[in-house]
Amino acid sequence: MKKDEELTPELYKVARQKGTEAPFTGKYWDNHGKGTYKCAVCGAELFSSETKFDSGTGWPSFTEPSDSRNVELKEDLSGGLRRTEVVCKNCGAHLGHVFDDGPKEKGGKRFCINSVCLEIEKK
Repeated sequence: MKKDEELTPELYKVARQKGTEAPFTGKYWDNHGKGTYKCAVCGAELFSSETKFDSGTGWPSFTEPSDSRNVELKEDLSGGLRRTEVVCKNCGAHLGHVFDDGPKEKGGKRFCINSVCLEIEKK
């Protein structure tokens, strides 16, 4: 696990201060490679490329976590909105949010995750 002082300024802003990277700028929003997406802070397994889809939002989107034991969902009322925050259960890093507008045939969820919080382990 990386210490906070080892995080890049962008990763610190998103993971520790609950920021958001700009859409269509992250390294994985348009990535189509196969592999496992892990937490960039602690390395916990979070998502599989098998559940990644193009949501058109500019952020990597997944229909479900690959290991739900590593992902925690929390109510987020910040900014006057009611959302569900996605957090790494292992290290507490803010990853993004989950919405109910994903592919209906795959459960209807869209886990909208900041690229900076992810590292892919390629297959």
